[in-house]
Amino acid sequence: MKSSSGSSLAAWLHGLDRSQLETVLALRRDVAAPPLPRSAGELADRLQRPGSVALMLPHLMLPCLQVAETLAAYRAPTTRESLADMLGVADKEVELGLDEALLVLTACALVWPDDDGMLHLAEPLQDFWDSPLELDPPLAVLLANTTSYELRGMLVALGLKPLSTREQRLAALQEHHLDPERIAEVVARAPTATRELLERRALQAPRKDLFIMFGGVEQRIEPGARWALDRGLLVQWQHGYGPARMPAEVALLLRGPDWYARFTPAPPAVPLAPVTPQEVDREAAATATAFAAQAAAVLSACAAAPPARLKSGAVGARELGRIGKAAQCEDAVLRITLETARAAGLLTPEGDHVVATKAYDAWAEQEPGRQLTVLLQAWLNLPFTPSQTCDEDGKVLPVLAGAPPQDDCIHARLGLLDAAAQLPAGQGVLSAPELGTLAAWYRPLAEQSPVDETPFATTVREAELLGVLARGALSPLGAALLTDDTKQLRAAGRRLLPAATTTVRIGADLTAVAAGTPSARLSALLDGVADRETSGTASVWRFSPGTIRRALDAGRTPDGITADLAAVATGSLPQPLAYLITDTARGHGRMRIAPALCVIHGEEPALLAELAAHRKLARLGLRQLAPTVLVSAGPLDQTLAALRAEGYAPVAEHADGTVRIERAQPRRATAPVPPPRTPGAKPRSRKAAARTVAATTAAATDLSALAIDLLAAPAILPDPDPHHGVPFGSDTEEIIAGHARQLPLADIRQLAHAVNEGRLVTIDYLSAAGTRTSRLISRLDIEPPFLTAWCHLRDAERTFTLSRIQGVMPG
Repeated sequence: MKSSSGSSLAAWLHGLDRSQLETVLALRRDVAAPPLPRSAGELADRLQRPGSVALMLPHLMLPCLQVAETLAAYRAPTTRESLADMLGVADKEVELGLDEALLVLTACALVWPDDDGMLHLAEPLQDFWDSPLELDPPLAVLLANTTSYELRGMLVALGLKPLSTREQRLAALQEHHLDPERIAEVVARAPTATRELLERRALQAPRKDLFIMFGGVEQRIEPGARWALDRGLLVQWQHGYGPARMPAEVALLLRGPDWYARFTPAPPAVPLAPVTPQEVDREAAATATAFAAQAAAVLSACAAAPPARLKSGAVGARELGRIGKAAQCEDAVLRITLETARAAGLLTPEGDHVVATKAYDAWAEQEPGRQLTVLLQAWLNLPFTPSQTCDEDGKVLPVLAGAPPQDDCIHARLGLLDAAAQLPAGQGVLSAPELGTLAAWYRPLAEQSPVDETPFATTVREAELLGVLARGALSPLGAALLTDDTKQLRAAGRRLLPAATTTVRIGADLTAVAAGTPSARLSALLDGVADRETSGTASVWRFSPGTIRRALDAGRTPDGITADLAAVATGSLPQPLAYLITDTARGHGRMRIAPALCVIHGEEPALLAELAAHRKLARLGLRQLAPTVLVSAGPLDQTLAALRAEGYAPVAEHADGTVRIERAQPRRATAPVPPPRTPGAKPRSRKAAARTVAATTAAATDLSALAIDLLAAPAILPDPDPHHGVPFGSDTEEIIAGHARQLPLADIRQLAHAVNEGRLVTIDYLSAAGTRTSRLISRLDIEPPFLTAWCHLRDAERTFTLSRIQGVMPG
């Protein structure tokens, strides 16, 4: 049987025109997931699912939530006039804000009017606040389990005539408690302790603390509470357990006529400064170019030497320090790059390391603007804050730890972009942290990081590093992210970020400077023959004997190094660099090491005699077998490293006498990598999986046709009843309905569709121990009275009892 709220919503939906119903379906896309609703009644059931309402709430702005909370405080349908009085609507601007908030809530089917003009609130939203407006339930609810004898005692204590029946006594008490003058008179003659208690409890949130002693519950009565309890000004609720409650009617009267519910129809005012689009573009281009160059350097370092994983699977501080030193970038950039690259499928854990994928090779060949867009899309959808370095206890956080997903982080980013987009044209905030204050108004339910000193400070800093925000305003990159327009985002990236640099300026001080983001080929060349010192808007490398020797060890020839550098240099190679290459090559390979354990041989007896007499090489146990042959007690690699550490330049040989080329082969992932997330499908967490399915479904579902079908069908279809000629939609539906009698028809259809079509589905399951959990399941198979499926929470096959399934949502 449908609740009165559900019937009212179904009637309201059926009375909408097509465009209005399309708006509801577009805003609440999860309800359009297959199987499609067949009537307004079934659509109403879906709209009032707690999971569906929970998906919508984080998108609401502060005034919408304030209006919804005020409606929840009534705990019954109310008129718009009463709502306006509670909110203290006194001028046209505030009244316009109330109308806009109601319009949004109505378009989302969270609030709707009935034929009498009474405003109804969705049932799950009614339960969202434990104490809306810090008010307890009304008197009738608190006294629902009170005996007639107890009501008589309250009336006598108030000096009222005790009537005959319980209903009469309750009505008399309600009438008394709704009279401001009579309540003021009672409070005025109350003892001082009681009066102070009542005044304090009228303004503060109800307490919910219980004191457990010796296995029982000790109920502590506050001083002065007994006098109020005897007169119904406070009520001991829930069989005497918990704190005494103050009826909402009494609390509102004690708060006085000047008290109103908090309502903030406009965002907070923040200091603004004029800024031109050209200034925003220049700032965004500079920061985005720097980030793109540093990100390319970070991933290049990871591709060349995959970072090792800790036992927990994360990348620890030591590896982060190594990568940061190689890429010459700050910690925030390093963390953002690694996390976004993992989300985009450029890096993946494999064994004890995090290795680059084949997708990285393709990404590295792209222009900087295209590279940045891939990372930006991944950043927007990350279900955590990637640049957060410490937790609230000050403990350093590792990277790629697989943190539990939190949709709040995504909503914080969206709220930040919304806030920046709503700034007046040609204006930016004077201080970037002020945008966090605005974001808190646009997304009040987005949880803020405990380490942030100002609202969403970490998120604001990330947006600035990525070029999403610039000069306190939204950049073209941020505008494209907000509209979820991939083409626009790529166009902005191409316009703001210059093409990859293919040339380098080589100075006489043995440095190479590349302006902008170096191309993959240029980076590979310079990383092979020099050490990177800085990266960002300009990258700097430095040549040294060690770097040239490293290139020679990798199989390069002096002529090849010179030719490659000359091809990318903006001018001729400086003489010091040419001398460095020649001198290093002259000494390179003058001695050779062969494995024996191992043998050192060369053509210069004096050089080998020098090695044999070298004190710092004594640990190798070098012994001269012939004027040009030494034998070492250490293995080849150890001997090679020791000689190089002392400034010599030996080369290694294979057992057949050929020179060993020391070129590290790039390691790539061998396991398949999940496809990167795209803006159109945002699997932000298991909790938000329904939204992913809904977005995909809505793209394929004609919402206009669905609206037409819903309006053409009866508002409420009769429930299937095979005994009276009303069949189920399928045999699976009938089987499930026979065993899961607690489920509404919409949930039965959803579960049957998942079984028949092999779809993922989320169920609320009550275990035999009384524990309620949310399970994402797939590969469903019905074996009445059981359902066998793969449980993604336990990562194993599980058997569920159909009668214990409490609710069904799209997977």
